[in-house]
Amino acid sequence: MNEGSDVEDRLVRGELGRNLTFGLQEVLGRAIVVGDYRDRPFPTEADIVKQHGVSRSVTREAVKMLGAKGLLSARPKQGTFVRPQEAWNLFDTDVLRWLLERKSSLTLLRRFSELRIAVEPAACALAAHSATPEQKAAITAGLERMRAADCGKDDTLDADIAFHMAILRASNNPFFSQFRDVVATALQTSIRFTNRLAGRSASLGDHAEVHDAILSGDDRAAREAMGSLIAKVLKLIEQSQGKI
Repeated sequence: MNEGSDVEDRLVRGELGRNLTFGLQEVLGRAIVVGDYRDRPFPTEADIVKQHGVSRSVTREAVKMLGAKGLLSARPKQGTFVRPQEAWNLFDTDVLRWLLERKSSLTLLRRFSELRIAVEPAACALAAHSATPEQKAAITAGLERMRAADCGKDDTLDADIAFHMAILRASNNPFFSQFRDVVATALQTSIRFTNRLAGRSASLGDHAEVHDAILSGDDRAAREAMGSLIAKVLKLIEQSQGKI
């Protein structure tokens, strides 16, 4: 009985430790990315422990995780410091999410859309050529969810993201497939922003063109349809930047 209780206590402490570590990573990571340490040094381990009320082991693990994301580094006798932005891992979904919270996120959305227009049309062409029946059904399901959302029967953002994720999976290219987490993270912000600018949710007609081209196996039309869809997003963002 006591042995079982000890095991349970260790599991609870372990879970709490993980939660504290990820919580501290979230606080420190966001502070780094939004620029809180732009003009002042990153706090010492002792300062973090005191300020956030966590243990040294939690602090070390959180700092180690942020180091793996390219945000922090350490030098002997110099302590831990924030790395320049060009060293940050922009494909890490936490880093990307924190970046999108900055005031300059409009520029980042434009850069991200430029990346999308290089990747997603190619993924569509591959999907038109090699998607399985199950993968095509998933793309159709995503479009149907968008139609349901347009009638208030589903979540607009989730449905739109599901459509794009299904296409990346259907490309059957492992690199494009792994890109989907980055796309999903950025689309959380991008779709809200562009829908607000356009005064409506995403165009069902544009998405239906992509869907129909993929299902008919027309890789050229699929590539062009997705390219046109993202080009419209880019235009909205660029027009908005011109007004700022």
